[in-house]
Amino acid sequence: MSQPFPAGKVGIISLGCPKALVDSERIVTRLSSEGYLLSADYRDADLVLINTCGFLQSAEEESLEAIAEALSENGRVIVTGCLGKRAEIVRSSFPEVLAITGPHALEEVMAAVHAHLPRPQEPDHRLVPPEGLKLTPAHYAYLKISEGCDHRCSFCIIPSLRGNLTSRPIGEVLDEAERLVESGVHELLVISQDSGAYGVDLQYRRGFWKGRPLRTRLPELARMLGEMGVWVRLHYVYPYPMVDELIPLMAEGKILPYLDVPLQHASPTILRAMRRPANTENTLSRIQKWRQECPDLVLRSTFIVGFPGETEEDFLHLLEFLEEAQLDRVGCFPYSPVSGAEANQLPNPVPEEVKEERQERLMALQAEISTVRLERHLGRQMQVLVDSVDEEGAVARGPGEAPEIDGVVYIDEGQSLSVGEWYEVEITDSDTHDLWAK
Repeated sequence: MSQPFPAGKVGIISLGCPKALVDSERIVTRLSSEGYLLSADYRDADLVLINTCGFLQSAEEESLEAIAEALSENGRVIVTGCLGKRAEIVRSSFPEVLAITGPHALEEVMAAVHAHLPRPQEPDHRLVPPEGLKLTPAHYAYLKISEGCDHRCSFCIIPSLRGNLTSRPIGEVLDEAERLVESGVHELLVISQDSGAYGVDLQYRRGFWKGRPLRTRLPELARMLGEMGVWVRLHYVYPYPMVDELIPLMAEGKILPYLDVPLQHASPTILRAMRRPANTENTLSRIQKWRQECPDLVLRSTFIVGFPGETEEDFLHLLEFLEEAQLDRVGCFPYSPVSGAEANQLPNPVPEEVKEERQERLMALQAEISTVRLERHLGRQMQVLVDSVDEEGAVARGPGEAPEIDGVVYIDEGQSLSVGEWYEVEITDSDTHDLWAK
């Protein structure tokens, strides 16, 4: 009888967005179920997997640097992820990589691993927990509900990297959410490229969960997730009409009063050039309506400045929008040409120094807005989820803080608190980004 191969060791580097992190989690879960060991050190690994990002030029450069480092330190590298979709870029720089696959290509990744590192044993899913292995802390997890995108924004190449919108069956999503909650997860972060479009590709087909008929739509999914007794946070929700159905769930405390809405700009001229909805007046009126219905609603968004053709008038229009919208959290990025994006061919590129100057002006204005928005919490009680504890106290997040992208809540004398648990605190101070509590 032949003996199984000794367990090979695989290192993994995950770059890019939370959607890519979920892909990495699925890879490490499959590796572990097949008996491979995971290594945190280049020298100890038999090969290294790099899940790359290629959305922006800076992300492409970071991915190439990671590949170069892994080849130098280990020499046996498999590349996957968004940059892998453009394999010629990787091959031209690193012809020695063992294999290249695109994003969310689990079977192709595993085939490459099998080819270069023999499988130690037949798959045994008992080797991993039912919820799979996670690369986040144990108390929160990303829940990816769909892949790809049907938008054709001129600055974006996601559809060419990740394909068109492909929604997961609602029963499958709820099954995964339930397993995560049973494992001790206290916060579910719902993600996809376009969460508001969930189910469009299936024509909102009716599915079933525990014998219950449910349409494949974000409001129905959010309502069911809200019955699981954990925080539910929604990311990447474009302001479709159905968003109005989510606000009552937030007002009732079913899901967190938090919306991550990627608006990108406010000038109708620039939005049209981006191929984005250009009715900002309608967006402002809806934000006002949402806040009337749910006063605690926290709104996060991201914007691009220096898009080709952006005039000073366009930029001032964006600043005026921010003044009126009073968004709680804002990220701002200078336009960066993405290889293959149609926007690269647009006339009147904005000089780099102008992009940087506009980014500084926007973030200075937003700092003032964010400071005022956070001051409204002073003296109020807030439920928080603790992320870390050390000798100086505890670091937590409230309903308005998503992990790694927003601020935090510092809890003085919180050394006795437990990571991953909820606590009631009183907010005592604030600044531009963070809160302090006791």
